[in-house]
Amino acid sequence: MSTTAVTTSAVTTSAVLSVPAAAPAEAAAHYAARLAFETDVSDVRADLLSGAPGVVVVDSRNDTAWTQGHLPGAVHIPTARIAELAPRLIAPGQTVVTYCWGPGCNGATRAALAFARLGYPVKEMLGGFEYWVREGFPYESAAGTEQRPVDDLTAPRSGISCAC
Repeated sequence: MSTTAVTTSAVTTSAVLSVPAAAPAEAAAHYAARLAFETDVSDVRADLLSGAPGVVVVDSRNDTAWTQGHLPGAVHIPTARIAELAPRLIAPGQTVVTYCWGPGCNGATRAALAFARLGYPVKEMLGGFEYWVREGFPYESAAGTEQRPVDDLTAPRSGISCAC
């Protein structure tokens, strides 16, 4: 039995480049637009700690979720009650940052839409309550202030912001 070596000319193609990247100007517009709609837990934490004016953080989850844990300084307005409660609780012109459970939940998106329809400037906090907790930030619950260790898959173990 003889063995024959088969040589093939392999053409390597890029999965990344199977759809070409956008032109730089289009990319810049896209990413600027995303940042106009979204923020992250580290930036929200920095604003809450500094007392930055003009930002109101809203937890859009139900009462049970709020009691289980929420961001210190957040206002609790379940999505279904935004139209009713927002005008009483949030001054016009304040930028609202909405959050819900986490990336697998679109509750913050629904809440952001409700606030936008009421005329508020609004951003959605990426990662939601889940990533707030996973980054090791303190949160309030029925038991008081709680904090979990930093999940090093979401933030540096030191707890110091990654400053991205």
